[in-house]
Amino acid sequence: MSAAPAKSRPSPEAERLSTLRGLMNEHQAEAVLVSSPANRRYYSGFKAQDGLIDESSGLLLVTRREQFLLTDSRYTEAALAEAPLFTVKTCRRGPGAELAGLGALKKVKTIAFEPEYLSVASLDRLCEALPEHDFEPLPFSLDGPRAAKSPEEIKLVVKALAITEAAVGALWQNMVPGQTEAEAALFLDTEFRRLGADGPSFETIVASGPNAALPHAVPGPKKIKAGDTVVIDCGARYQGYCADITRTKIMGPPKKWQAEIYAVVKEAQRLAIAAIAPGVPANAVDKIARDYIASRGFGEFFGHGLGHGVGLFIHEAPSLSPRNVGPLQPGEIITVEPGVYLPGKGGVRLEQLVLVTEKGRRVLNHNLDFYDF
Repeated sequence: MSAAPAKSRPSPEAERLSTLRGLMNEHQAEAVLVSSPANRRYYSGFKAQDGLIDESSGLLLVTRREQFLLTDSRYTEAALAEAPLFTVKTCRRGPGAELAGLGALKKVKTIAFEPEYLSVASLDRLCEALPEHDFEPLPFSLDGPRAAKSPEEIKLVVKALAITEAAVGALWQNMVPGQTEAEAALFLDTEFRRLGADGPSFETIVASGPNAALPHAVPGPKKIKAGDTVVIDCGARYQGYCADITRTKIMGPPKKWQAEIYAVVKEAQRLAIAAIAPGVPANAVDKIARDYIASRGFGEFFGHGLGHGVGLFIHEAPSLSPRNVGPLQPGEIITVEPGVYLPGKGGVRLEQLVLVTEKGRRVLNHNLDFYDF
């Protein structure tokens, strides 16, 4: 007697659609319009990226029973291949006209949309095309289910991180005084591609000397000099998933102030990482690092949050900041990136990626020594 064939597991997108419909039922939402590129990919598998804020490569419409992907002819073939659970509609007169012709909306009165990811102009056009429908902001967050990563998602982030670290390590060996910040940034972006990444997950930061006191400095023609602190903040994107690390290199023997703030930042990070565990409020982790930096006399020079979630977006839930009182949950991947920035002199920031586990935390970085001087 032959064994019964094993049941195949539903695709990640099928499970995510089920979760979404559970939220819709809970909040009595009739239909949901998804415009965020990350949420669009998460729930459908459609990989296209948007160019500008008002230039969408596609929208998802999810009702209680059906789901549609509205795109234009540039993406139709890709949508059919990447989003098999969705009925793909090619928009020839804009998404509003295509939505207006859907029979699935005949008994729907209210369409919920993502207010953070739909421009006022786009919403006006939809309202004009569907005057019989009401458009209301979503009563729940579509980002929420993305916070806890599946084992498959964790593997993709770890791969993106490995590529990032390899690229930074290569730059570390090749960085010399006289190289410009822009040249160093280009080296990293090129290495990401060479090593198999989709590209950078955000605009690469290389900031040297006084520029290192600017947390989000833009690489430019400034030449890296002997004695500079150089803050490198970058990340590769691999199969849609982001990595994010920051390292600080000191170009030569460290001055007293450089060694001091480097040690302070590194210890603040160590203390914060040790506190990460499921159920711990996010702001409590931020406070540990912030209080330590303040105790060493540098509190006024650490102004940003301690970290943020990483996944399909480079900044997603949860945030490690004084404002987020929510508890950390298993499966969340967060950055821990304290910094001290001294105007006119330079700064230090160090960043690790940390997975919240069932019992504590796991640092995902492969290279844990920070390339210390």
